[in-house]
Amino acid sequence: MNFRTYLILSLTLFPFFAFNQIKSDYTLKILGVVQDGGFPHLGNNKTCCENIKQNRYVTSIMLINNENNESFLFDASPDINKQLNFMGNRIKKDLKGIFLTHAHIGHYTGLMYFGREALNSKLINVYAMPRMKKFLEDNGPWSQLVSLENISIKEINNNAMLSIDPNVIIQPVEVPHRAEFSETVGYKIYGPNKTVLFIPDIDKWYLWEKSIIDEIKKVDYALIDATFYDSKEVNYRDLSEIPHPFVVESLELFNSLENKEKNKIFFIHLNHTNPLLNKNSDEYKLVISKGYNVAEEGMKLKL
Repeated sequence: MNFRTYLILSLTLFPFFAFNQIKSDYTLKILGVVQDGGFPHLGNNKTCCENIKQNRYVTSIMLINNENNESFLFDASPDINKQLNFMGNRIKKDLKGIFLTHAHIGHYTGLMYFGREALNSKLINVYAMPRMKKFLEDNGPWSQLVSLENISIKEINNNAMLSIDPNVIIQPVEVPHRAEFSETVGYKIYGPNKTVLFIPDIDKWYLWEKSIIDEIKKVDYALIDATFYDSKEVNYRDLSEIPHPFVVESLELFNSLENKEKNKIFFIHLNHTNPLLNKNSDEYKLVISKGYNVAEEGMKLKL
């Protein structure tokens, strides 16, 4: 680790040393906010999707160096074709890597667009945990992306820090979640001045070995799982199959936080039934009134 990287990490982990901020040209752009099934949702017979007219894409975020346009994607969603349209023909040059969280359909299936049927990319770096890496290498059609050298899979490990340029460090953090095909991780993104926690999928907060409250206090932005607002959305499903933290549970857990900590939180990864997708809903207004944020496509966070 060079001195500059060490300094950046020190300033991030111990902000009381940061007398002067480093000039930053880095932005975190939110590309999608909904759950894997998308919006509108296949087979939906509810009115929720009819009442929301704006575009809603499956959860994904992008780290952008605005000085040279080099970018890193976090999760390759099935909506990637639309989400990365703003990059135009720069995508082959400027997209430097993709960090995957896990092997559920909303988080990696966008990789198919890097194959020869679409972009036909050349050795784009895909960062994945050991089981996720093996899953992609051993199963078609993903294995064809490897054999045709459309992607190059780089193994990452829990809590191991990776410097992607002199000003940014990425740290995968393993979380409990259904592990049929791979581990599940969130990410800490250490920028020049700001740090982000990104956990789009997790089981109940109390099942994690870490304290989400402590983790929120360590960062500047926390983009966290808000798949379901409460149990009424999923009263026809076995909750043991989808044990996400309900928003109402998170609100109760975070109630004692100071306002400055609540302001860090951006609820993301919303199911199509989640009333937080509707700004006119009482639930949305309540969450905002308590000082929290609801993530939206196009939001930009300065790092």
